[in-house]
Amino acid sequence: MSTFQKSVCVYCGSRDGNSPEFAQAALETGAMLAANNWRLVYGAGDVGLMGRVANAVQAAGGATFGVIPTHLMDWEVGKRDLDTFVITETMHERKKVMFMNADAVVVLPGGAGSLDEFFEALTWRQLGLHEKPLILLNIDGFWDPLCDLLQHVVDSGFAGDNILSFVQMAEDVAELETMLKAAL
Repeated sequence: MSTFQKSVCVYCGSRDGNSPEFAQAALETGAMLAANNWRLVYGAGDVGLMGRVANAVQAAGGATFGVIPTHLMDWEVGKRDLDTFVITETMHERKKVMFMNADAVVVLPGGAGSLDEFFEALTWRQLGLHEKPLILLNIDGFWDPLCDLLQHVVDSGFAGDNILSFVQMAEDVAELETMLKAAL
């Protein structure tokens, strides 16, 4: 177990998605976190992109902190060989523990769960509950429709322009690393 300086919460899919670039970005993200001595905080699964990120962190000697609710232990294949492995009763507890143990949030491609986690972190930022960086890793333009939606929300008068400033977009892992170094 390594001594870490900061922690980065990574939200991402429990599936690989249909583009090999997604899996490659997950592996690169894990290696990059370990290389910078940043602890991975994530959903404690050993499947999909989240499993790839965690395995890459571990392979590079980095620190890991996983949080999984009891009902997902089998589905997401709870990864018990993490430095810290927390089992919660509910998804709400999982999200709270993950977020509270992180200094920044990164969102790789994912599905409804990743969107839920992203929007909760964004809403908390909008409400002034935190100032943690929130970065979307936009592999192959995956998050472009989400950014269009956020702009539409602003244009339709349901949020101020400031909500757009709460979200940063990295086009690749190198840019993500640069953004995290500036923020942490």
